[in-house]
Amino acid sequence: MIRLLTEPDLPAYKALRDESLKSAPEAFTSDYAASKDTPAGAYTSRLGDAASGRFVLGAFNEAGVLVGAIALERETRLHTQHRANVVGMVVSSLAQKQGIATKLVAHCVHMALTLTNLEQLTLTVTASNRHVVRLYKRAGFVDYGLHPKAIKIGDAYYDKMAMRLELKR
Repeated sequence: MIRLLTEPDLPAYKALRDESLKSAPEAFTSDYAASKDTPAGAYTSRLGDAASGRFVLGAFNEAGVLVGAIALERETRLHTQHRANVVGMVVSSLAQKQGIATKLVAHCVHMALTLTNLEQLTLTVTASNRHVVRLYKRAGFVDYGLHPKAIKIGDAYYDKMAMRLELKR
């Protein structure tokens, strides 16, 4: 089941996010060490509703456990309100390779299509994560740029690929 997350879901969201930051640090610009002590309530600002264009979708398994999430953050300034950023896609390591990420992206795009005057979704993805790049391409995203050495972990660098999806109604 996929649904909007609400305030009572924040502890599970934070735990899932922390797990992802720890297990795949190269996939995120945030880091586990800086985030682990952040209280769950700090993520309240990511919550919203379908009409606002600012929300977090959660994927729950049959037992009602949060196993994946994706956020949409619509731009708020007048000249950029036609865009929204897809951020923070996470899927529990125990639930990967089950199509959850594909369903989350599809649901996010579907909800974005309902938003008035929203024309484009953007995101960044670690360029070397071919599996996730393919997932976004299958959803219709196209790459439009590369930020070399966008992430540095120890002595290793990771490039971030910028991708966009034109919303066609």
